[in-house]
Amino acid sequence: MTADVAGPSSGSPSRAEDVILRTEGITKRFGAVVALRGVDMHLERGEVLGLVGDNGAGKSTFVKILTGFQPPDAGRIYLEGQEVSFHSVTDARRHGIETVYQDLALVPQLTVFQNLFLNREVTSLGKIGWLSNRRMRRLAAEYLHDIRVNVPDINAEVELLSGGQRQAIAVARATRQNAKILLLDEPLAAMGAKESTLIIDLVKDLSKNRGMSMIVIDHNYTHLFELCDRLNVIQQGRVTVNKRVSETSVEELTELMVAEYRRQVREGQAPTGS
Repeated sequence: MTADVAGPSSGSPSRAEDVILRTEGITKRFGAVVALRGVDMHLERGEVLGLVGDNGAGKSTFVKILTGFQPPDAGRIYLEGQEVSFHSVTDARRHGIETVYQDLALVPQLTVFQNLFLNREVTSLGKIGWLSNRRMRRLAAEYLHDIRVNVPDINAEVELLSGGQRQAIAVARATRQNAKILLLDEPLAAMGAKESTLIIDLVKDLSKNRGMSMIVIDHNYTHLFELCDRLNVIQQGRVTVNKRVSETSVEELTELMVAEYRRQVREGQAPTGS
């Protein structure tokens, strides 16, 4: 498996208008440590891109830059062809970039509809009016039905739901506000086959039928091959591999990562962070 940089089979987009997100030369330093060394990446509309990398490769730092948590030291970010700069997580959200982290950030004691509208509640008289629970229930039920997410009851507390259902609610909350790009952190972690299928089907529906673009971060290569259209491998702060999942395999990817880890061990550069 070798790094691919050009041609349709290498995962390069066929047309510039197909690209919703592109980065050029993203660099980030933390003192003497260089976390990112010029990351070039693109994400197409309606595509699910998997990010692969060992701890210390720069994957987490790159994601923090995309979500506005940290600024890059150098490089450019283009969203729908326009250069953008994110000054905060809120700023990135205003540009349509949402993230669902592994802890989901749901409130277990609140109901399904209350979690869907958390911090974005609907009121009857503007921002200072009474909460419109009836309207939020209706909108929640309509949206979950629209994206084919089945829950026992929108009035049920989230803590009573299965892991797959909770993950689906977190994804629904992130996409309900017309997000353009969704970042998913370990979306299938600790799930059984039935629950994993629920999330896989949701991701595929959002991407293929609704044009949602997604970046998936997962250490389980099997999950990435089930969820993603294309894979980027980040090693030592750079994207070293860009391949569609149909052009590679779990075995090939595993061999590449093991070989890189052994090389770093030999050179005394074994990863310690993310």
